[in-house]
Amino acid sequence: MDAAQQEATARARELQRSWYGEPLGALFRRLIDDLGLNQARLAAVLGLSAPMLSQLMSGQRAKIGNPAVVQRVQALQELAGQVADGSISAGEATDRMEEIKKSQGGSVLTNTGQTTTTGGAPTVRRVVREIQSLLRSVAAAGDIIDAADSLAPAHPELAEFLRVYGAGRTADAVAHYEGHQS
Repeated sequence: MDAAQQEATARARELQRSWYGEPLGALFRRLIDDLGLNQARLAAVLGLSAPMLSQLMSGQRAKIGNPAVVQRVQALQELAGQVADGSISAGEATDRMEEIKKSQGGSVLTNTGQTTTTGGAPTVRRVVREIQSLLRSVAAAGDIIDAADSLAPAHPELAEFLRVYGAGRTADAVAHYEGHQS
């Protein structure tokens, strides 16, 4: 990728952040993880072609042009929150995804509901994923580990935080988070 392409991709991701609250690559990867999908299945539920989804995720394309697709993204975010907090089962989520796939709405995606459950309280997993996403948007995992190694002698707790949230598994980060809440 040349400098002009890199600049265009960075600009597209910044536009996505302003329009959707975060780059679509991060948002779609979280939906894939939280709902147990692959890219092809996510594209099908959203009503996008696989190449279009890939372009949005990579920053080659900035905007979702179809308002119904935007509404489906928001519905999937809400569904992922319900799965994460255990209020619906995986089977119910699969059924609900079929309903979302058929929906025709036209609302605009907002940050509302992005980090909350139906009750309004953020789930631990969602908070952890937001921390991971933020750290990983700033630096690659290897760089985070290097920073943690540099900090470890003087600041072991901060080094552990960087390792767990910046380069570790979500399940380990959730356990760490829960262990530090009192």
